[in-house]
Amino acid sequence: MTMGRAGPTLVPVTIGRSTGDPPMRRTLLAAALLACPLSLGMAPAFAASTALTTTAERTGFRQTGRYDEVIALCDAFQQAYPQAVRCFDFGTTPAGRPMKAMAVSTSGALDAKTAQAQGLPVVLAQGGIHAGEIDGKDAGFWLARDLLQGKVGRGVLDKAVLLFVPVFNADGHENFRAWNRPNQRGPEQMGHRVTAQRYNLNRDYVKADSPEMQAMLGLVNQWDPLAMLDLHVTDGAKFRHDISITGEPTNSGDAGLREAGNALKDGIIARLAAQGSLPVGFYPSFVEDDDPASGFVHGVSTPRFSNGYFPLRNRLAILVETHSWRTYPERVRSTYNTVLNALELVAANGTRWLQLARDADARAARLGGQSVPLDYRTTDAVRTIDFLGYEYTRTPSDISGTSMTRYDERKPQVWKIPLRDQIVPGNAIVAPKGGYLVPPEHAVAVARHLLVHGIDFRVLASPLRDAGAQAFVADGAQFSPASVEGHQRTSLTGGWTTQPAQVGPGGLYVPIAQAKARLLVNILEPTAGDSMAAWGDFNNAFERKEYMEAYVAEDEARTMLARDPALKAEFERKLREEPGFANSPGARLDFFYRRHPAWDHGTNRYPVWRTDTAH
Repeated sequence: MTMGRAGPTLVPVTIGRSTGDPPMRRTLLAAALLACPLSLGMAPAFAASTALTTTAERTGFRQTGRYDEVIALCDAFQQAYPQAVRCFDFGTTPAGRPMKAMAVSTSGALDAKTAQAQGLPVVLAQGGIHAGEIDGKDAGFWLARDLLQGKVGRGVLDKAVLLFVPVFNADGHENFRAWNRPNQRGPEQMGHRVTAQRYNLNRDYVKADSPEMQAMLGLVNQWDPLAMLDLHVTDGAKFRHDISITGEPTNSGDAGLREAGNALKDGIIARLAAQGSLPVGFYPSFVEDDDPASGFVHGVSTPRFSNGYFPLRNRLAILVETHSWRTYPERVRSTYNTVLNALELVAANGTRWLQLARDADARAARLGGQSVPLDYRTTDAVRTIDFLGYEYTRTPSDISGTSMTRYDERKPQVWKIPLRDQIVPGNAIVAPKGGYLVPPEHAVAVARHLLVHGIDFRVLASPLRDAGAQAFVADGAQFSPASVEGHQRTSLTGGWTTQPAQVGPGGLYVPIAQAKARLLVNILEPTAGDSMAAWGDFNNAFERKEYMEAYVAEDEARTMLARDPALKAEFERKLREEPGFANSPGARLDFFYRRHPAWDHGTNRYPVWRTDTAH
């Protein structure tokens, strides 16, 4: 079937760091695994056709190819277009698969240094972060061929570089079967959502646990893409809209860079509509699961997600979500159009948008002493929108015991439903004027985190004393009862107070005066939602390690009351005014223990200082 704009007719330096084994053992293990591809579940070797077509195209988009096709096609494109394509590995998965990327440009800028020297904008198109949502892989190869053959986007590759990662989650891609995506129409078989280590890569951007993400961030640090397209397929209800385009900075991040963020997002949406799509500019997930009448709430993603992460680097991020109930050929075509539209917009506006990004970098380096939002919230302001759906019923279910929704795709219907999309800053902090100080006992863990994101710091060669440093002591630490991505997440409340700091040799000074200051704040501020502290990296600091026996506390409390009338008055006031305190023997004894010389003052103390002094 033919869809949209011109194009073929559809027919019926490992940069990241690995963790775990010593380097030699990892190398030997990877070599052994690659020597036995059947142990990895790989399909037989793929022979690239001279037409550079995919399995998807050759089967009328009923099927998608295996990962060996990605490897072969990447090499075949470079062989066919050696002056315009460079195929390279940017990492290795835990199961030993090469992570492939293609740099595509007719400008001669096929490496990061040349692209930067020529001032060319780079567009990173990332497919298969969730390997069952594989539209981006087949759309990207198809589009690359059409661009190189001059069928679409004439001149675009002279003015921009397409950095194409066909499959980010290569191990998940080869966990290949039908029903990996039960809420999706086609292809017949597909990969799986998580990696071989069961990481969800689109929850891993800022914490960067997985070797795959470490490799991806190494690629990003090297190429510094102006714009990143994260190519997904959404789950959800049955409706007629075929694609969602959201992105930042449009409501978050650097205010000056929002000009480019909004222009890119709105430009893609307008072009898709002209090409016959029915795009929406918010993520279409109901407020109440499975109930269309509850409507939608638009928001800003946290930095664990791609479109929350890149704005903290002062770069553009577009989240592309084709609709899972559209057929595979339809979804691939709309993804093809989206990437082409983004390339054309970036090529046309690259000079202006690159300058906006550089200006945002300069403003970020002056962020010290300014208010920085840690998150964003959607206000209660509601507007009613027309949303293209189908007739549906909500009836009691004898299976689930609750109401269920049935959609009738034979009967289009316009839903008039609420949308909340007015977004404002939420919790905020004032950034330190100097930066952060990390003691040597935590320096390795923090340095590893900063290095993978390309954040600058200095290792102290001699002791550093800072009389005006600030320490954070939590007055509340709530540990998650369930594991999330292998972490026990922690929610902290408390505040910073001035306390002298002494950091020994081997500690770190991390200046706020750098382009990635927003990202730094989101990593090291303990109350930020995706900080190291929030992901449980410092949980030891918020566990009580010492205690006072109750019978000892009873005697010590009486001594303290007799010696300190003010303490006695405070205790009696709490008994009168706070029933929860009065009725809790533990809280009453803890009142005295916390004021006793035996109290461990290291309890609930965040092990990173802030400073307003540049060191």
